[in-house]
Amino acid sequence: MQSTINSKLHDLESWFKNYDSVLIAFSGGVDSTLLAKAAFTSIGKKAIAVTADSPSIPRSELTNAKSLAKMIGIKHLVVNTNEMENPQYTQNPSNRCYYCKSELFSTLSNLSKEKDIEIIIDGTNMDDLSDFRPGLQAANENQIHHPFVDLKFTKLDIRNISKHLQLSTADRPSAPCLSSRVSYGQPITLKTLTKIEKAEAFIKELTGIEVLRVRDHNNMARIEVGKHERSLLFDEIIMDRIDKELKHLGFKYITLELSGYKSGNLNK
Repeated sequence: MQSTINSKLHDLESWFKNYDSVLIAFSGGVDSTLLAKAAFTSIGKKAIAVTADSPSIPRSELTNAKSLAKMIGIKHLVVNTNEMENPQYTQNPSNRCYYCKSELFSTLSNLSKEKDIEIIIDGTNMDDLSDFRPGLQAANENQIHHPFVDLKFTKLDIRNISKHLQLSTADRPSAPCLSSRVSYGQPITLKTLTKIEKAEAFIKELTGIEVLRVRDHNNMARIEVGKHERSLLFDEIIMDRIDKELKHLGFKYITLELSGYKSGNLNK
């Protein structure tokens, strides 16, 4: 096991030596954090991490990305993206992520040209290829490279290597954008995204739950938590406080997904 991890880490760090400079699409999640760490170890200052900021990104995620980049030591930039100005995005079709990623990758592409950076990479891994990922089309259209796919890394590989490197993201749950909580066909507005962000922040602070989604179904909140965290909600006082706060934020009905959180629930 350990020899396999060491071998895969060596392969990853060696991958970067094929390029003079690299721009990493850096969200601060487990995938992009490992990329940033390996890139900085391999090519140092020739690697740069770039995080997108928009209303669909929780403030806590942006703060986390800044902290992780500082910990790694890699140069870090934050750029604004404007997907909320695109009606094709805000109408919230099932391929919404395509328009978001198109905005992101075109912004990164312009930045890479401005700074004369050879390639742009992201954290797509082998597991992503079998999921519903409209953003992959946008990545292909913008010539985004996928080191983990090139090396045939799975999500488990990424977590194991991250643990080996003692990265704090090793066991971190995925944290997609706030728009992923809005049911398809329901328009995405700044008001809706703010409502969802505040609802999730309140529940996390109240309960300590780590894996959480507050899905918005036309003003009905569907709360999903990790299967092993469901019992943290089974308290009348806690349920009453959540009900009161989320209704104050603008939700009309508050419900709980009894089976717990499952990635891609809105794709079902």
